[in-house]
Amino acid sequence: MSKLDLSNMSITPDSTLTIVVSMLLAFAIGVFIFFVYRANFKGVMFSNSFGLTLVMMTLITTPVVMCIRQSVALSMGMVGALSIVRFRTAVKDPLDTAYMFWALTMGILLGAGQFFLAAVAAVGIAVLLFIITRVTLKSADCYLLVVRCKPGADAAALQALKGIKYQKMKSKTASRTSVEMTLEVRVDKQDALLNRILAVEGVEDATLVAYQSETV
Repeated sequence: MSKLDLSNMSITPDSTLTIVVSMLLAFAIGVFIFFVYRANFKGVMFSNSFGLTLVMMTLITTPVVMCIRQSVALSMGMVGALSIVRFRTAVKDPLDTAYMFWALTMGILLGAGQFFLAAVAAVGIAVLLFIITRVTLKSADCYLLVVRCKPGADAAALQALKGIKYQKMKSKTASRTSVEMTLEVRVDKQDALLNRILAVEGVEDATLVAYQSETV
């Protein structure tokens, strides 16, 4: 029976230095990805735990790739072990998935010893993210507008929204004493919108809530 040759897996001073440099770079790039994610985040609630996950994914992927590139048998065993892992955490924003793949890619490149390629890719992707985010988010901010008014005043309240380019009715609840409407709107001047709606006769109150729409 053949035995697994561990001679090629021994730690030498050169390999120790490579491991230390790779892990330090993985931490630095992971933190860099975290700051890029925080700077470009446009959702409702920022999750620090997800940002920390991006750093940890880079740090964890790097030594894994460093191990499996040294041994074919170990790489096959690692693939088999990872194949039974099931992740059940739901990703709320599809863009978060891109950040996760970015962190994994950086860990793979650093574990493979492609330091220059990892640095170029990290900076290049960050620049593209800043450009794309600024270009696609030049439109007005998205809000949920909740209007409560007396019966019969809902038509006048909707008429006051005619100047808004984007508006979409999400729900409408009516009773004998009041009508409540929830609309998705995109506006730049929030105070002006609220004042205009409150000026409508029969409107009792109006509320704007920050909202992350699934459509861009």
